[in-house]
Amino acid sequence: MKTTAKLLALAIIALIAITSCKKEDNSTVNSNTNIATNAQQGTWKITYYSSNGTDETNHYTGYTFQFNSGGTIAATNSSGSVSGTWSNGNDDSQVKFILNFGTTSPFDELNNDWHVTQQSSSIMKLEDVSGGNGGTDLLTFEKI
Repeated sequence: MKTTAKLLALAIIALIAITSCKKEDNSTVNSNTNIATNAQQGTWKITYYSSNGTDETNHYTGYTFQFNSGGTIAATNSSGSVSGTWSNGNDDSQVKFILNFGTTSPFDELNNDWHVTQQSSSIMKLEDVSGGNGGTDLLTFEKI
């Protein structure tokens, strides 16, 4: 009887351990092609932008972003549209996502060659570590 109870307890513990493990997110970056293909599929919004630890997401509330196949990007809200360019590439074996909106504020804050830290068909997480002061900027696009 004690052996049966011990086996049952062990089975319950094993079941809890197995079902409580979080499935690992395998949407990490695996190629330049994936980020380019995913970016061009649908409309996106910025759900997080942090500059050196300061959350500045509110500057982009209400804007949608369309990444076009010719390397252009349009940020649009009810007041109008801002145009820029985008591209992707590799640097030191890291996939990069390059944005340029020129001098149009606040979009000029997004001008950077971002390292892609995570991407899938519904999310793109980007990071830039400044060479000068060592600050880190984080940018997240999510598909609408």
